[in-house]
Amino acid sequence: MKLIAFYLPQFHEIPENNDAWGNGFTEWVNVKKANRIFAQQYQPREPLNDNYYNLLDRNTIRWQAELANKAGIYGFCFYHYWFHGRLVLEKPIFNLLSDKSIQLRYCFSWANEPWTKTWHGAGGEKEILIPQTYGGEEEWEAHYQYFLPYFRDERYIKEENAPMLLIYRLRNIPEFNQMIKYWNNRAISDGFNGIFIVSMNVGREHVSMSKWVNASVDFEPNTTKYELYAYSSNNKNYLDYDEICLKMLHKLHKQGHFRTMFVDYDDTPRRGERGIYVVNASPDKFEKYVGASMEQSNMEGNHYMFLNAWNEWGEGNYLEPDKRWGYAYLDKIRKVIGRKYE
Repeated sequence: MKLIAFYLPQFHEIPENNDAWGNGFTEWVNVKKANRIFAQQYQPREPLNDNYYNLLDRNTIRWQAELANKAGIYGFCFYHYWFHGRLVLEKPIFNLLSDKSIQLRYCFSWANEPWTKTWHGAGGEKEILIPQTYGGEEEWEAHYQYFLPYFRDERYIKEENAPMLLIYRLRNIPEFNQMIKYWNNRAISDGFNGIFIVSMNVGREHVSMSKWVNASVDFEPNTTKYELYAYSSNNKNYLDYDEICLKMLHKLHKQGHFRTMFVDYDDTPRRGERGIYVVNASPDKFEKYVGASMEQSNMEGNHYMFLNAWNEWGEGNYLEPDKRWGYAYLDKIRKVIGRKYE
């Protein structure tokens, strides 16, 4: 079983964020200002040894890679942003590409949504800072050329010599079949067996597999969180960790439909009182549900499983060590990986 953890690169300054929210903005700003709003919350979340790292420091990604490898995590899935050739938050993964001594497998998840203030919890208005466009073959070619050096990296995750590429919202792309066909042809001409496209099932959205979509993955807890709220008359701000995980485990999956297990969830640092948080999460429960998900994935014929997330500190959803649990979540993964499921 290959466990891949989603990875947020927003822990360094970029001009776009400084222009929108003031100089010095990173995800740590939201994390540091968070306070307990509701009695059941675990807030504030503080990294162990006050390690409010800067991802422009290459020692940080090296440290993260060493932690992940020790725990038995197969690799990271970096969020990727592309706006008509304009790159955002691209430096951490470029530093990884540039330093072959860092032993870390990785792939991309293209977060193909407009860059908005709402994502950071700044009020309810969906102010678009950078629109998301897709263009035609000229832009598809430019985007493919950006991917190519990463695809050629021996550390890039591939399925039978096809680089794995997750796409957040495939249905947002007007000509996604034509675009993916174009990318596949380009990849084949460069010596790959096409591109292994994975559609992310986000919220109520589900994209059926087509000729050009090889697999899908449930983006949890978002997928199940929306389902629980859709059938609930209770307008509470919180959900129970066991309730979400058990509902996730009881969903039928086929081969090529990957499972995701999440660590915890609390987006009030971004959204304040409008946020949602999870109660009763713990390393012991995480171990139990990861093990069960791995067992089911094996029975379903899938050898990939995703973890949400490595470092979503602004959503209380991270494997990295903090002051409350230390390295417990990483230790639990190592423990589960050591088991053999029949």
